[in-house]
Amino acid sequence: MQDPSSATAAFSTPVNTAPLPSNAAVWWLGALLFTGLWDLGGLDLAFMQRIGTPQGFALQHTWLLERVLHEGVRQAATGFFLLIGLWALWPARWDRPRWAALALPRRERLAVLLSVALSLVAVNLIKNASQTSCPWDLQAFGGTAVYVSHWTWGLADGGTGRCFPGGHASSAFAFLALSLPWLLPPAGAPRRRAVGLRWLAGVLVAGAVAGAVQTARGAHYPSHTLWTLVICGGVSLALWRLVRPRRAAA
Repeated sequence: MQDPSSATAAFSTPVNTAPLPSNAAVWWLGALLFTGLWDLGGLDLAFMQRIGTPQGFALQHTWLLERVLHEGVRQAATGFFLLIGLWALWPARWDRPRWAALALPRRERLAVLLSVALSLVAVNLIKNASQTSCPWDLQAFGGTAVYVSHWTWGLADGGTGRCFPGGHASSAFAFLALSLPWLLPPAGAPRRRAVGLRWLAGVLVAGAVAGAVQTARGAHYPSHTLWTLVICGGVSLALWRLVRPRRAAA
């Protein structure tokens, strides 16, 4: 017969008990490895040559991609960031049942807000220092630049530069930190992992779409989107590990 105490323990197990910190690090390292291998394989230029021509990129000025999925998404991301700021700075806890998915201690909400902001800053700092030009600036696609790997530091390609990593993708990937309070909660905090997984899936899909839009328009190589994911994920995981309480507040 089953030991009654073991049955009781099974039903009293907190919602979120698996040691996800190590798993999160493994997933991040996997993304880093895949991105590095993509770079080493020289797949960026080969991919762009399949969708571009010597006259440029046919979808560069398409209304849906340029106005809606580029400018529109960027404006929506700005508005969402402001909402995250309001949520993080709200003086009281969100204790109503309908807001259960938002009920976090203020320290954790502020950590999420800071992670989003630092992810955006990190991407933009690297972007402003980069001498890599966008694909549509290359001679192969009607521009003036020559292809130079973004890892060839200090060598200009003859274009405008400031194209690495993907800034548009960061408007989504910067929000990866929204999933961490539920996927990597403080010890003793029974959180619904499904909430974190939904945030994670939504952010990944949004970032992938944002990056794909810019690649289709000739604005970014695929690796630019991948590196944006790696940068934002690394910033979010590092900061959350630093500021996450060791135990849940009483």
